[in-house]
This record gives sequence, C-alpha cells and structure tokens, in this order.
Amino acid sequence: MILFYCNDIQDDFANFSEEESKHCTQVLRKKPGDTVHFIDGLGHWYEGQITEASKRQVVVKISAKHVGTDHTTFRLHMAVAPLKNMDRFEWFLEKATEIGVDEITPLLTKHTERSKLRYDRLEKIILSAAKQCLRTRLPILNELVDFEDFIKNFETKTPGARFIPHCHVANLPHLKNNCPAGSDVTILVGPEGDFSEAEVQQATARGFKEVGLGANRLRTETAGIVACHTVHLVNI
Repeated sequence: MILFYCNDIQDDFANFSEEESKHCTQVLRKKPGDTVHFIDGLGHWYEGQITEASKRQVVVKISAKHVGTDHTTFRLHMAVAPLKNMDRFEWFLEKATEIGVDEITPLLTKHTERSKLRYDRLEKIILSAAKQCLRTRLPILNELVDFEDFIKNFETKTPGARFIPHCHVANLPHLKNNCPAGSDVTILVGPEGDFSEAEVQQATARGFKEVGLGANRLRTETAGIVACHTVHLVNI
C-alpha cells in the first residue's frame, strides 16, 4: 500500500500539498475516481477517492478513517549529536523513524562538529521513512539545542527513564538490563569524540544513568540505532 501524507483536512475532504499532489498525479498517474490512502501524521490513516487531480492540487473525498497500529505504551526521545557527515545523520533519522522514535533533538555538545542543519530536508527524510514503513504518527524533530540547555530542562523528578551511553568507563551496565518496559525513555547519544567528562557529570546530576551499548565502540549513528532498537526489544 502506497501512503501519502496530508495534514490539511476539512470535514470529509483532504487537500494534498503541492509536493504530494505532484507525486500522486505526475509520478503515480492517479486520476479522479482512483482510491488513495494517506496519513495525517497524528496517528490516523485514511482511505478516499480523488475528486480533483492536478500537479498542484489533489482533493480527496474521505471514505474511511482508521486509528494506526503503530501506537506504543511508551515514548522514546533520542537526543543525538549531529555528524559532520550529514549522510550518516540522515541515515540515523531514517532508520530510527522506521524502528520507532517519537522525538528527536539534535544536540550541540563540546565535540559536535556541525552547528547548522537543513530542517526542511531532514523533515522530508523522516516523512518518507514514515510512509515507507506505514507509520501513522510522525516523530517530532526539534531544533538544534545546546547540551547544557537541554539538560537543564530535565528536572530530577520528571517521569520516565533517562540514559547516557558513553565510553569513558569500561563495563558500564547495559541499556537492555536497565530500561524499564512501558516507561517513557530519553537517551543521549554523543558525537564521534563522545561526551566530555563534564557533560557526563552534568547529565548524571540530572538523573541520567550511565549505560553501555555493548563491548564494541560504535559510531554515533550506530549507537543511536542500537539504543533505539534495544528500547523496542525491551517493550516487546
């Protein structure tokens, strides 16, 4: 099933964006009367029939609305330092979306090598991944935030589990043995040079638990995917 995305829904009609309309009519050759399926990014998917079709505007008469099956009993927030090589950070966003992440915050740490991001491109990558894996709820992508500012927003009594994997200490307890099932989770993932020791101390002072992700040293994007997948495995 091919999914489109539309967040402009008025009563029983959906108005596709110009980009989605062009893909629908120019690439897939859809025309009035054809049935299409789309998501709203908020947890629903729809079925409907095209009533108007042009490369600039597709209008769909909604015939059915369904609740998505990708809802979980926990929320996963990944705060990850963007990489100098954007291809690798984009790969992380794509795969984390497929596995199931609810919120992503790019993190500006002491060793982060990139301070500017193209959010329009990153949003498109997330949307494409969500449609590909039939997700109905889009992850939230926040703007790049300084590590200290991010940490300060976490009060010690805020509900949910929080973790900071790093390589400063050997044989840290593994994330899989410390992540509680059914609980909201926030995980910090550092840059290629890892978090500084001061950053680790700041995080632990705010209730972040030091954990490991295995015996091997992992690239940032790999560590992010391992952490994301581990949380989902715990919650199976």
